[in-house]
Amino acid sequence: MTPTSERPPADRGWSWHPDRALPADPGVRAVARQVLDATQGLPIISMHGHVDATMLALDAAFPDPATLLVTPDHYITRMLVSQATSPGPVRDAGVRSPADLGVGPGADADPREIWRRFCAGWTALRATPTRYWLEHVLHDVFEASVAPSPETADDLFDHIAERLARPEYRPRALFERFGIEVLATTDPPDSPLDAHAALAADGWGGRVIPTFRPDVLLEPGLAGWRGELDRLSAAAEIDAHSYDGFHDALRARRQAFIRAGARATDHGHLRADTTRLSAADARALFAAALREPLAAEASAALTAHLLFEQAAMSADDGLVMQLHTGVLRDHDRGAAAAHGPNIGFDIPVAGEFTRGLRPVLEAFGSHENFRLIVFTVDETVSSRELAPLAGAYPAMRLGAPWWFLDAPDAMRRFREAVTETAGLRNTSGFVDDTRAFCSIPARHDLARRADASYLARLVAEHRLDFDEAIDTAIDLAYRLPKESYPVPETAARPLPETVA
Repeated sequence: MTPTSERPPADRGWSWHPDRALPADPGVRAVARQVLDATQGLPIISMHGHVDATMLALDAAFPDPATLLVTPDHYITRMLVSQATSPGPVRDAGVRSPADLGVGPGADADPREIWRRFCAGWTALRATPTRYWLEHVLHDVFEASVAPSPETADDLFDHIAERLARPEYRPRALFERFGIEVLATTDPPDSPLDAHAALAADGWGGRVIPTFRPDVLLEPGLAGWRGELDRLSAAAEIDAHSYDGFHDALRARRQAFIRAGARATDHGHLRADTTRLSAADARALFAAALREPLAAEASAALTAHLLFEQAAMSADDGLVMQLHTGVLRDHDRGAAAAHGPNIGFDIPVAGEFTRGLRPVLEAFGSHENFRLIVFTVDETVSSRELAPLAGAYPAMRLGAPWWFLDAPDAMRRFREAVTETAGLRNTSGFVDDTRAFCSIPARHDLARRADASYLARLVAEHRLDFDEAIDTAIDLAYRLPKESYPVPETAARPLPETVA
């Protein structure tokens, strides 16, 4: 129960506290408030996410609350599905699988019924960052006066649906309202980038930019790898069915992304191994993969080599290399077959970076044109491996707490684990890593509160001056994301004829 002194008046309806996620100690909280004030009005630099650029290019009204807020958000769907066999409101509401929340082929198509199930499961989200983000979205973005519950579900659905019909709730209007300065999407290597071209033609060039993600091409053990080569060849207009042609096609596509405004690549493999093979061994494995899918060990070896080659390309063309590793995708293979990928069954594994990144860092760790940003969901390696690496190699920065660590206590643990070894300026600033467009300001708000809380403690312990805390908060919220993802210098270079 909320303490009486802090309980909102009964006639105010649903509200939430302005000091949410700030320290409990009154003295430290007062400092954190002042630090937070310095960042609250700053624009959002969203340099890694999964929002669909087509949504912004079309700028059509969102269809309904469930399609916008529930079905595409695997943070919500995974939590509700995890309660599907337990006695309680989620099971009582009829949630048995992701399909009951609109996910996958044959899913329930009734948005209102999906919304009712979500509202019935609201209590399952207590104390999670998902709950925090949703409260922000519902309260601040959609001006809801009541919290989700079985009793309020229909009225809340109608309230949000009415808002979505207004012009000021279309994607571009919300983009402006959210204060987003730059939004990076994540795009497959064969993407025609049509939506980005349309946005640029409308004067949005440089505001919504693509990110090059070639994972499917660097995993020769996948059964569909040959088909990916066909698509790469068509997109690049270069035959990618040979070792040299493959790399030429990738270079061509990277240049196409740079012309569309890209600043980074993104790599989401299971391991961070970048061991380079001899030229003869690499060519032999590539040729073998063209004949049939490689065995696991050989496939992992070729992936590591190809990841090294991507680093070499980044050192040449200036695209920042983002490395997100350590997640076993589609842990429930039956659920993935039935409902599709990205439904919440991606589970972290232990990471290893010291040996895995050594080949790339020895080759490019001091290269002036190379920048590597490393993310992890394995907290145990942050202080042991990643902070010492980032504190030594000029090219490396640490990415923000990501995915399952995108939460208040995990953000605090991250700062405590890495700052004393890597410092603050060897981190990249916050990335929201979301498909849930309306949650972007909520996620950045929470990150700014977590950083304000950490910096306030340093001030209270006389480890940092107050003015330095203010300046650092602005660094973390705004300056460092811009510095960490510069525009590639190659964007201004004349292009070779093969990629013009």
